[in-house]
This record gives sequence, structure tokens and C-alpha cells, in this order.
Amino acid sequence: MAKIYFIDVTNRDGVQTARLGLSKLEKTMINLYMDKMGVFQSEFGFPTTKHESRYLRANLKLQEMGVIKNIRLEGWIRGLATDVEEAFRLVPNIKHLNLSSSTSQQMIKGKYQGRKTQDDVIVDMTTAVDAAYAHGCETVGVNCEDGSRTDMEFLVRFAKEAKKHGATRLRYCDTLGYESPRSIYDTLYALTKEVQMPIELHTHGDLGMAVATSISGAMAVVDAGQDAYINTTINGVGERAGNADFLSCVLALTKSKGVAGKYELGNHIKLEDAWNVAQFASYAFAVPIPINQPGVGKNCFAHASGIHADGVLKDPENYELYGFKELGRGEPRLVNTGREVCAGEYSGINGFRYVVQELKNKTDDDIELPEDRDAANKILELVRYANVEAHKPLVEEELEFIIKYPEIAKELLTLTPLDF
Repeated sequence: MAKIYFIDVTNRDGVQTARLGLSKLEKTMINLYMDKMGVFQSEFGFPTTKHESRYLRANLKLQEMGVIKNIRLEGWIRGLATDVEEAFRLVPNIKHLNLSSSTSQQMIKGKYQGRKTQDDVIVDMTTAVDAAYAHGCETVGVNCEDGSRTDMEFLVRFAKEAKKHGATRLRYCDTLGYESPRSIYDTLYALTKEVQMPIELHTHGDLGMAVATSISGAMAVVDAGQDAYINTTINGVGERAGNADFLSCVLALTKSKGVAGKYELGNHIKLEDAWNVAQFASYAFAVPIPINQPGVGKNCFAHASGIHADGVLKDPENYELYGFKELGRGEPRLVNTGREVCAGEYSGINGFRYVVQELKNKTDDDIELPEDRDAANKILELVRYANVEAHKPLVEEELEFIIKYPEIAKELLTLTPLDF
């Protein structure tokens, strides 16, 4: 039976959100967290963007080192051969690409202003796919931007041409959040039956249905006999009203009536890390988690009504569809109300040594700061720069990462401006 996989797009669509962003170290932490949770692929950035190139190469190096263990790292570019050439110039060892083309009549008319036809879009896409494989790509996906407003005849033609040139998957983009659960099921069932290739679902929440349309669309693709790949972001962050929330989609597939047990995930998702990952993303983006956010919202397991409180105390399943411990919740969060030494952009070596020792005692990890003062100061300097770039204190996992992999951290923190 066909299966459903998750592709995290926090580091691509999430960071495109107006007024939001992540440092390169924070983006790396996202990749590490999603790798640990069992996500199939991370759309980890933009290989044609110069300021991304060091970060992208550093994460590919982490993969070679075995630090990033299983998740596939894939870059996003436009469906143009010139973008392929630039991607491989800046990130020569990238192996997975997703090529984006605008396919609706609205986009072809409104974006290209008469400069391109449907035929031109297909020629650009197929030429780019060929170029990507010529450069050594292992997989190439193709995107239908505004796919939900693209006529079926052209969708089928676009997909079949992509498949003919070796495209691994077709990404169906509901770019404006236009679909309903019923409409996307009907469309993707028919499309999948016609083109017989795996389909990615990329949805938006402009009408509040991103999770519902992702689940319904994935069900259609599987019902039609092909693997489905759902694009999600942590906490649903994304352009305008956001993308499909990762945890909500996982819970819907594994807990909801008529879906759980019928549709199989391609990768086991470790839900026990969900709480920690959601908290990190909230901190990194500086966006609070809504009180009613599925699974990780403050009120998800809160009961005030007498009837509800009595019922949940007698048996949690009376009023809770899933347990908080499944999501890594339940441990008390301790706040230090006494003396505290922090590692910041103006820290000194003695204070930093104290912070590292406290971290070691707390985590029982094997992290060690070099005894040599010069070597320790170099790591401290990286921590200082990371604080400057993030504009906020680092979380414990970020400090551990810098201490364990200082050369990679240096690469992540290095930005080379353009020559003017």
C-alpha cells in the first residue's frame, strides 16, 4: 500500500513569512530536531541565495559526518536551468532539488505579463529537470505553483512531461489556500490516477483549512495508488495565514476517525519530541503558541468545568483524545530565581566555563570546554557571534552544538557580503 511522508518546509516557506526569520544556526537546529523526530525530508533552504550557501554546505557536511542521520536535505529553486546552474555553483554537493513553476492561467498572465505561454513553462521546467540530473542530482521534484487554480488538462500535461524527464514527484500547491477538503480530494484522486506518480501536498491556511486539505489530499493520492508527501511547518508558521501545522497533521493521520489505522506513515514520527520542538520554534521565531494549538497549546490538557474535570480524573480518555505524555509534555518547567550566569554576546571565559559546567550537570552530557584558554576563547567567540546573529540568548541545544561542532558553527555564522 502507498504511504504518507512528511516534508518539513519551515526553513523555506516558514522563513519567507513577513516579519519573521531564523538565524542559520536556528535553521540548522530545526533540521536536527526534524531528523530526530523521523521526518522524511527538510526543504532546508535556497541554494541560489548567496547568504544561504555556507549554511547549506555546512548542513550537508553534518549529514556526511552522520550528525544529521536520516532526513533528506532538499533545496528549493525556480524551475529554470539558470537557477540549476547557480545552485550547483554555490552548493556543488547538493543532491536533491525542488523546481518551482507557476502553472495557473492567472499566474501565467499576471506574473509573466505575456512573456510566457503554457508551452514555455513546460520547456523551462523540463530543461531545468534535465540540467539538475546532468549535475548529479539524485531526486528532482517539480512544483505547480497555484496548482489549485490550474486547469486539469494543463496539470496532467505538465506532470506527464515532468515524469518523462525523470521528475521524482509532483508538488501540487494550493498557494492561496483556495481548496476545500472535498475539492482537493476529487482533484488529486483524478490527477494521480491519470499521471501515476507520487504527489506532494503544499497547502496554505487562508481559509483556515490547511491541515484538513493536506490530510484529504494525501488520502486521495494514497487511494489512487501513489505515495503522498505532505508539506508542513512547525506550529503552522508560513506566509500570510500560514502552512499546514506539522503536529496537527501527524495527530490527524494517527488519531482521527476513519483515518487512523487505514493510512500508513512512511516514517515513524517520534511524537515524544513534539513539545520541545514546538517550544524551540516559538522561541526562535518569537511567535507565541496559541493557547488552543493542537497538542502543544497551553489549554490542550486543561480542564476547568466540573463535569470535565471529574471525568478526566476518573479516566483521561473521557475528555482527552491523546495523552500529554505522548507529546513529551508533563515535566515541570523550572525557573531559576537565584543567581544565574548567562552566555551572551559580551560574556567572558570564566562565566562561560561556569555556564558549560552547569549545562553538563543538568544534561549529563559529555560536552567539554577545552582546558586551553585560547581554544576555549575561540568557542566563546562563536557563542558571542551566535547571540549577535539571533538577537536573543541561545537555548541549551545550541550551546551544545557550538561546543561539539565549532568548525561547522563557524561556517554557519560566517556571512560574506557581496562586492560592490
